[in-house]
Amino acid sequence: MNKIFRYIVLCFLLITSCKKDVVIIADNNAPNYSEIPTILLENYVNRLYIDLIGREPLDDEMESDVQFLRDNDVSFESRDSLIFKLQFDTLYIPGDSSYKIAYFHRIYEMVKVRLIEGASNSYINTRMNTRYNRYVNDSIGGNLIDAHENLLKYFRFKDVISSESEYYNNIIDIKEMHKRMINNPIYDNINMNTFNFVNAAFDNLLFRYPTQNEFNNSYSMIEDNLPYSLFGYSGSNKDDFINLICDSREFYEGIIHWLYLNLVARTPTTLETDYLMNDFYVTCNFHKLQRYIMKTDEYAHFE
Repeated sequence: MNKIFRYIVLCFLLITSCKKDVVIIADNNAPNYSEIPTILLENYVNRLYIDLIGREPLDDEMESDVQFLRDNDVSFESRDSLIFKLQFDTLYIPGDSSYKIAYFHRIYEMVKVRLIEGASNSYINTRMNTRYNRYVNDSIGGNLIDAHENLLKYFRFKDVISSESEYYNNIIDIKEMHKRMINNPIYDNINMNTFNFVNAAFDNLLFRYPTQNEFNNSYSMIEDNLPYSLFGYSGSNKDDFINLICDSREFYEGIIHWLYLNLVARTPTTLETDYLMNDFYVTCNFHKLQRYIMKTDEYAHFE
């Protein structure tokens, strides 16, 4: 009988000793988005408008969009929908254009600021027309070499200007827009000579300078028009160099890096970059990349 009693007591002690206490961590509750102050929602909407279409929302836009977020508990889905509207809605806005037109113009201006010091369209058009007039005069005068050079530069300027409408109409992607922004006389004048051009292209697009081997190969590729390797592929002129650097995996990572700096004022972590690259490297969907960052609590300052 005593043995049975001791056995029961032992089993009871073993069971109770394995029972875990419930630990409550203070301030570890999931965010209650329905309780977010209206001022934070208004700040979020205001920031979306400025970052996406370059202006603050009108009073009725602010009221409508804040209410939309409230009605949907400020869910990530509702944030995504609001951002998508500002990116692609084609409804005419009185006194403006449409969200889509304003949004794609904003991207165009941002890339110009990034790479050609925000050169205005009027300045680019003036330079473009000058090159065309020189082409005509050289052609009439029989100076075919200079005529060809001026015509080439004319089309480089034209490619920059047309990139806005062609991006809007899904003819080109964000990568092609960047190619055009570093392949024109304005970028060449900012970064005069091949030495500066190569270093600037790496720094502007990849957020790093080339290794010595990368620089040597890139320089010879552009300056000597000889076949050299870059990022595992061969090129033998300036156009090849631009294609190779913009087709590289690091270019896509550079876009992610650039967006994080612009939207949340920090560089992305390795985990964030790797996660986003799974889709972005395949689709080159810049708009989706923006939405991913801009619907976070970090961007919205809901944390």
